[in-house]
Amino acid sequence: MRSRSYGPDLTPPWKRSKPAPEVAAEPDLVVEEVASGFCGAVVRCEKTAQGHTVTLEDRFGKHRVFPMEPRGFLLDGKVVTLVRPAAVAAPRGPRLTASGSIAVPGARARVARAGRIYVEGRHDAELVERVWGDDLRVEGVVVEYLEGIDDLPSIVAEFAPGPDARLGVLVDHLVPGSKESRIAEQVSGDDVLVVGHPYIDVWEAVRPSSVGIPDWPKVPHGQDWKTGVCRALGWPQNTGAAWQRILGSVRSYKDLQPELLGRVEELIDFVTVGVS
Repeated sequence: MRSRSYGPDLTPPWKRSKPAPEVAAEPDLVVEEVASGFCGAVVRCEKTAQGHTVTLEDRFGKHRVFPMEPRGFLLDGKVVTLVRPAAVAAPRGPRLTASGSIAVPGARARVARAGRIYVEGRHDAELVERVWGDDLRVEGVVVEYLEGIDDLPSIVAEFAPGPDARLGVLVDHLVPGSKESRIAEQVSGDDVLVVGHPYIDVWEAVRPSSVGIPDWPKVPHGQDWKTGVCRALGWPQNTGAAWQRILGSVRSYKDLQPELLGRVEELIDFVTVGVS
């Protein structure tokens, strides 16, 4: 038998919990997550496959990500429901690309140049596309990835670079005395520019704070670096999923280390400036 007063919910009205007030998760808003007691300032909100999340930063700079569930947070000691801030109208002025360049309204992709930029692996290529994709399409520059650089000399020879078809190469862990530096010296020339960053893998070129970690772990020599990173951070031992997590934290050039930013900009200039 169903009560007319209570409807399908048999809980008396005076015992039902009232909805928590909704509060926009604006940057720097300080809240406490109810379940864990973690207290911090809002850094950003994101929409994921599992729902909306909010990243908090405590006073020590530690980041943690929480689902934006109803009644999930305390604000000034009172239970609230965090919601995404309302979209704010973009200020008038030129739109910037993720790389910080001024966007060209209505620009169509240029026919691909003969010149190319090669990067060491798929993750490198995806990261370059995430930040410089708009710029590369306007300039007509194609980025391709290699499976390591051991075969770079033969690849360069087959490409046959020239003044109108320059080749730029981005290499991981390009430090003096390394295998990478010896190969770079072997193939570099007037129409081939090899540059690199000092990090073991391009993962490290993403700022730790953007990923929500205090720092990139030190992995003992002899261990697979990516697997060691996942283990040290307590992430599932799935490097593909880990990379998607890292890549998803990159929104613009501000999320990357300057050692990578400068090298990619240098390569783009090399294959485009002075080349028809």
